[in-house]
Amino acid sequence: MTASPDELEREHTLSTATTRYDELRMRDALAAVAGGTPGDDVAPALSRDEALEMLALSEVVIRKAGYGRQAMVRAARGAGASWTQIGTALGSSKQAAWEAHTRWIEEQARQHDRTGYEGLAPDAVAEARDLAGEADS
Repeated sequence: MTASPDELEREHTLSTATTRYDELRMRDALAAVAGGTPGDDVAPALSRDEALEMLALSEVVIRKAGYGRQAMVRAARGAGASWTQIGTALGSSKQAAWEAHTRWIEEQARQHDRTGYEGLAPDAVAEARDLAGEADS
C-alpha cells in the first residue's frame, strides 16, 4: 500500500525523510547504472511501492524544508532583519520574500481553521503578521 505524503510527514522528521529518500535515490541510481532488476543482489531497481514512497518522501522533504525556512524568516525578523536583508539571504527580492512569508502565515491560519490544531492559532497568526510588518520594513 502506498503511503501519502501526509502519512509520511507524521512518521518522519526532515532528517529521517531525507535519509530514506537518499537511500532510495541512491539505490535507484545504482540500479540504472548496473541494469538491476527487482530481486538482484547487486543493485535491484526500485519496486513500484518504493518508487511511490520516494515520490511521497520528496513532497515531505519539500514541506518540512518550507516549514523550516519560514521559521528562519520569523527568527530573522525577530532579530531585526529587514525584508531587503531577508530577500538577499533567500536570493529573491524583498517583496517576493515578504509575499511568500505572508502567504505562509495565511495558509497556517487556514490550516488551523480547518483542523482546529494544525497551523497557527489566531493569537499566533496575529503575532506573525505583526512581526512580518510591511514589505518595505
